[in-house]
Amino acid sequence: MSKKVMIILCFLCLLLSYFTFVSAEKAFQSDSQMPQATDSNEVKYRLVLITQELETPFWDRVGEGAKEQAQREGASLEVWGSYGNNQEDFLKKIEIALHSKVDGIIVQGLDTEEFKNLTKVKAAFYGIPIITVANDVPMNESLRKTYVGSDQQLAGKLLAKQLLSDMGHKGNVIILGDRDQLYYQEQRLQGVLDILKGYPNIKTLYAETSEAKEQVTATTQELLNQLPDVDAFIAINANNAGAMIEEIGRRFQVSLFHIYSFDDGSDSLALLKQGKLDGMIEQSPKIMGERSVNLMMKWLTDENVPLNMEGYLTSIRVVKARDAK
Repeated sequence: MSKKVMIILCFLCLLLSYFTFVSAEKAFQSDSQMPQATDSNEVKYRLVLITQELETPFWDRVGEGAKEQAQREGASLEVWGSYGNNQEDFLKKIEIALHSKVDGIIVQGLDTEEFKNLTKVKAAFYGIPIITVANDVPMNESLRKTYVGSDQQLAGKLLAKQLLSDMGHKGNVIILGDRDQLYYQEQRLQGVLDILKGYPNIKTLYAETSEAKEQVTATTQELLNQLPDVDAFIAINANNAGAMIEEIGRRFQVSLFHIYSFDDGSDSLALLKQGKLDGMIEQSPKIMGERSVNLMMKWLTDENVPLNMEGYLTSIRVVKARDAK
C-alpha cells in the first residue's frame, strides 16, 4: 500500500473519530435536558377531572379546588374536557381516561345511556372508581361511588321561594327548561314546581329548548306570545338565561320582570351584576372540587370505604342582584 493511501486512510479515521465524539457529546447534552422521571414515591395516584364546560367561571372554580386538594394529598390531577357541551368529545375523554388506567375519575354527571355505560360497564371492567361532581346521575343507574355537589331540588325550592318573596303570591311565571331533560335539571324543576303548586294564584307556563341560541330565542318568542302578561321568568338551565333575556329585551324593558337562574352558566355572574338577573342560586364549586378529590383519595387508600352513595352535599344560597354589584 502506498504512503499516500496510508495518509488518506489515517485522515479518514481521525475525521470519523471526531464526528463520533461530537455526536456522543450532543446526545449526552440532550439527555441531560430531558425532564427527570417522576419519583413514584412522590405521586402514588393519578386522578383526572372531566367536564363538558371548560373555561367557564363555575367549572374553573371546581378545577381550582380539585388541583389544590390533589397537591395537598400528594396526588397528580389533570383537568380534561370539551367546550360548549360537546357530548361526543366529553364521552371520548372519559373513554380515554379509562383506557389510560388512571386511578380515579371525577366527572360532571351526564344523564345519558352512553355515559351510564361508560361509568358502569367499562369503569367496572378496569376497576376505576368514578365520582360525579356538581351534576349527578341517578345512583341506581350508575356505579358511581358517590356524588359531590348541591342538592338541586332544594336549589329549585329556594329559587321559587325568592320569586314569591319578590313578586308576591299572585302572577304569571314562565319556566324555561332543557330539552335534554338532564337529571340535575329535572331536580331543579321539581323543586320549583313543588313550591309554586301551593299557590293557586300563580300560573306557570313551561317549555323546553336546546342550548342553541336560535332555539332559545324562538322558544322565548313563542312563550311571550302565549303569555304576554308574564311577571317572572326562571331559566332552569343557566346557559339559556342570556339568550332568553336578550329576547325579552327586544320587546320590553328587562327591569319590568323578575328573572332568576343558577350560577353555573357561562355568563350568570355577569347577568346578575348587570341587573338582568334579579337573583340566582350560588353554589360552592371550589369546595366541590376539593371534597371530590379528598373523597376519591379516601376511597383509594381504604380510609373511608364505602362512601355514602347518597352523596355529599355542598352549601347553596340565593344571591340577589343588589348583592353582586
